[in-house]
Amino acid sequence: AGCSLLGIGLGVATLIIVMSVMNGFRAELIGRILGLNGHMSVYSKGAPMQGFDELAVRIGEIPGVLTVTPQLEGQVMAMANGIASGALVRGLRASALLSRQIVPDNITTGSLEEFSSSSGVIMGALARRLRVGVGDKITLISPSTTVTVIGSVPRMRSFTVSALFNVGMYEYDNTFIYMPLKAAQLFFKSGDAVNAVEVMVDNPQRVDELRLPLAKVIGGEKYAVDWKQQNSSFFNALEVERNVMF
Repeated sequence: AGCSLLGIGLGVATLIIVMSVMNGFRAELIGRILGLNGHMSVYSKGAPMQGFDELAVRIGEIPGVLTVTPQLEGQVMAMANGIASGALVRGLRASALLSRQIVPDNITTGSLEEFSSSSGVIMGALARRLRVGVGDKITLISPSTTVTVIGSVPRMRSFTVSALFNVGMYEYDNTFIYMPLKAAQLFFKSGDAVNAVEVMVDNPQRVDELRLPLAKVIGGEKYAVDWKQQNSSFFNALEVERNVMF
């Protein structure tokens, strides 16, 4: 009888431990993903968004919305020391970057004080691949071109690395480059416009309830995608893994 009780106890304990580990792993991943990305993102179906501050105010008036962050995002080729790598530039205001605690809390080298300057960028482990550190220069090349007397050439510009971060997720540490919004607008030649507006809400798990109110505010020329839709395949895989573990 004692051995039977011990066996049952070990089986139940194993189940509890495995489920707890899986739930904790899922919660940690969600926390890191939502720490760098908005709970909902608004995109334009056509040209970049003009008058985005007015749009941000109207979105901010929706009950349940905490913050609204306009940003300019674009793919680039980052080069330094003869090494090249693809990267994703995110241009946003310094106040918006500071409000995302996961970035300021995970700065490993350098400071965010210079982020508001026109030439300072923040990057993660991508810096190690390019063999650069704080104070070094990197060259960013945009896929769009500039017309010159010798024809169309890729748009490129040098930036100074002002800080390095490590949030513990390979995809973000090796991909994201943060840049002041004004510098990104100048680099991508978007004028006074952005191509995305990120929305943070008070309850990310109930983000579905805000889809309809948000759709009414942004109109038919824009569309919104929430964090569940953006990461559906990833979280579906986690759910399958958790079921198999069970």
